[in-house]
Amino acid sequence: MTLNAIHTILFNMHILYSLALAIWAAVMAGRNQSISGNYWGAVATSTILAGVVLLLGIIMSLQGLRLARTTVYFLYMAWLVIIMPGLYSMLRGRDDRSAAIAFSLLSFFNVFTSISMFQRGLITPWLPQ
Repeated sequence: MTLNAIHTILFNMHILYSLALAIWAAVMAGRNQSISGNYWGAVATSTILAGVVLLLGIIMSLQGLRLARTTVYFLYMAWLVIIMPGLYSMLRGRDDRSAAIAFSLLSFFNVFTSISMFQRGLITPWLPQ
């Protein structure tokens, strides 16, 4: 299996994981529950997963593989890596209903951003330059 295939699989996994986070946070907000420690761990896992995808992109770039718009790819991936911890720090660790709504909306936004990356050809194919 090539790095390109692994990168695509992990990116798909990140989309589905973000969708699960969005639904989970929406359910917590709908039930007026506070955000649990399990959710915070899942947010950390999502960030790590996006970081691994970005790391694979860097490795492929160092091997001489490129996308049509590599710079845009790296900007989007940087967004996906830093935005969830960024929202956590902006909310100062709040775990109320409003925070759950914010995390749900951001996770849905990440899902649609990632799908848009696929549609624009920012994920695959990585070709020799």
